[in-house]
Amino acid sequence: MCTCLRLWNVLVPTSLYPWQDSLWQSLAGRSQQAHAYLLHGPAGSGKRALAEHFAQFLLCKAPVAQQPCHQCAACKLYAADTHPDLARLEPLEEGKGILIASVRELVAKILQTSQQGGRKVVIVEPAEAMTTGSANALLKSLEEPAGATVFLLISHQFSFLLPTIKSRCVLQVCPLPNAEQSVQWLQSQQPELSLEQCQTLLALAAGSPLKAQQLLGVDVLAMREQVVTGVKQLFKQQSSASDLAVAWAKMPQELLFDWFAQWAQLALRYKMTEDETQLGLADMAVVLQHVAPRVPLESLLATQDWILEHRQKVLRRVPLRADLLLEGLLLRWQALLPR
Repeated sequence: MCTCLRLWNVLVPTSLYPWQDSLWQSLAGRSQQAHAYLLHGPAGSGKRALAEHFAQFLLCKAPVAQQPCHQCAACKLYAADTHPDLARLEPLEEGKGILIASVRELVAKILQTSQQGGRKVVIVEPAEAMTTGSANALLKSLEEPAGATVFLLISHQFSFLLPTIKSRCVLQVCPLPNAEQSVQWLQSQQPELSLEQCQTLLALAAGSPLKAQQLLGVDVLAMREQVVTGVKQLFKQQSSASDLAVAWAKMPQELLFDWFAQWAQLALRYKMTEDETQLGLADMAVVLQHVAPRVPLESLLATQDWILEHRQKVLRRVPLRADLLLEGLLLRWQALLPR
């Protein structure tokens, strides 16, 4: 059973996932460790678990076969989440930005001598949550860290990061596992699921088994059924955009915008190719096949642009009223079909 650390009321594994073996070898096997790493890749690829395992390895006094020993005082302090030379820089509230005051407090701490006489390690997640001011406040420490400090930055939205942050780090891509690995891991964690259910969950989670497991916890299959039914009712004028927006207001907006962005892309693809094998999950395939040929290309492109623009606002946590945002989305979607 893997060891876990509780952060943000979520259990974060401190051991590696099966698909991270080669990635770990490339990090642990370096002849000399860098002073700053930027672990980036899709959400749900296991970057936080990798960073935590790396942090324990860097702090360990007696690593064995490129792994932390789990026996030394440093490993025991890490396991108890009381290691004095490990710092985590995160938003004060989940989903908010990392404040410049938090960065300054961190910088003051790492200027102090290591209490255990070894490395100091700083985990920053998500790195893109740093404001311009807080990112700039960290730059000098990233470029010339005090003592033997190692920064482990984690990014789920690589394009949101300042170039000055990227240039000061060793960039390490953390990809998702392949389809076979994803299914195997998800079935090992949720043996009650059928193969078809696992494949559907993975499709809804953009291939991430970790995200698929999280979605299972919010009953995503029932949520998906409700949304697909609502879209069909919208096109048949059996439900209004405003009524559906109110009904969906408490659903995860990021998830809804992911689905609509995917549907817009699939509709565009079908309009250009008429390839019936590229219509995504079966629940919306007939709808997309019906809509795409009837909508002018420019209308589909404009709708996709609007969805992607507002999806970025959702990802950046721009404060927007959920019901109004969703109503705008549904009105645009409804307008695709001519009356």
